[in-house]
Amino acid sequence: MADRRLVKLGKFLALILRHQPERFALELDEEGWASLSEVMEIVRGLPNFRWATRADVMRVVEEGVGDEKRRFQVEGKRIRARYGHSIAQPIIYEPCAPPSILYHGAAPDALEAIRRDGLEPIGRQYVHLSLDSETAIGSTELTTSRVGARHDEHPIVLTVRAAGAHMAGVEFYQADEAVYLAKRVPSEFIEFPASQ
Repeated sequence: MADRRLVKLGKFLALILRHQPERFALELDEEGWASLSEVMEIVRGLPNFRWATRADVMRVVEEGVGDEKRRFQVEGKRIRARYGHSIAQPIIYEPCAPPSILYHGAAPDALEAIRRDGLEPIGRQYVHLSLDSETAIGSTELTTSRVGARHDEHPIVLTVRAAGAHMAGVEFYQADEAVYLAKRVPSEFIEFPASQ
């Protein structure tokens, strides 16, 4: 029961920190940070979340309860969503050297466009890349929390030659220990499954 409530809390945090901060008159700075106390005021002001405490928010942030991807970050008195924003303000990350190989889960009907245009962050700020194929593809039981399975029940795993792309000038960013980001990955650095 408690975990179900925390899942709902995580979804609400995504709404106010990633998608519709203006709906709640929440101000984000240029890097997506908001005042944690303001966020708590908004959360506690809603009938569905009057039960929520700062400790509950911190469980969602630090332990990933209800949010395996750990989409949120707290520093001092500030909170922000790490990635996946649909708001105009970009989240800024320091460029980094990626591992040699990363993975991306894609819907089969997107493969033609990916072969032509590469990976692009359609509707997002960044392309999300995973350290392993299991995270990229997900599973049917975890479709809401895995990358590729969000878009299709039978996603295809693409292998990204990240080190080669990086050497060619593609910038990579590390959102957390398991997720890397790029603004675009050209198709010449993507390996498609033989049957596709």
